[in-house]
Amino acid sequence: AYACEEIAKDPLKTYEFTSRGNLVAVITNGTAVLGLGNIGPYAAKPVMEGKGCLFKKFAGIDVFDIELDANDPDKVVEIVAALETTLGGVNLEDIKAPECFYIERKLRERMKIPVFHDDQHGTAIIASAALINGLIVVGKRIDEVKLVCSGAGAAAIACLDLMCRLGLRRENVFVCDSKGVITEGREPNMEPNKARYAQRTSARTLAEVIEGA
Repeated sequence: AYACEEIAKDPLKTYEFTSRGNLVAVITNGTAVLGLGNIGPYAAKPVMEGKGCLFKKFAGIDVFDIELDANDPDKVVEIVAALETTLGGVNLEDIKAPECFYIERKLRERMKIPVFHDDQHGTAIIASAALINGLIVVGKRIDEVKLVCSGAGAAAIACLDLMCRLGLRRENVFVCDSKGVITEGREPNMEPNKARYAQRTSARTLAEVIEGA
């Protein structure tokens, strides 16, 4: 009863009297499972359980895996935000783009605990580290190189965003998706995260644009 009374006076004491501070939810709706695509929440469960095992094995962090039968981004936001009282952090996983950008942004605005989208930020951290160390090996500066990215999904855009924050010049970045090089004016109403990397170039294919990268 003492713990309950203390928490009632100060909710932050959940970190002192409960396991909340060491508890992360790995949350998906199964719409973009790596290598499998939109397989739904039931089929995504083994992957989420596997991620939970990694958290526990390598960081000692407890995990609830939560597979949501919800494709509407606002519904996902409402469900996850309501879990804040239980959790120390949220790891979003395998949610398709562009919805994943919206969901993460809204949750970060609403929640006072860390919200991490693994497919964006985890991939970006590893890829950026590889780029930095690769440039050291070949003796090049990040602001001098041309970078071509094959793919324009959540992971790719997050990688490019972080690399640009580290000094990569936006004008030296060329992105290809399933339709070829992303260029200015290629299509009306282009997805905003793609449009940020649209370039003025005569190259139209990956084979053309990769020259000199």
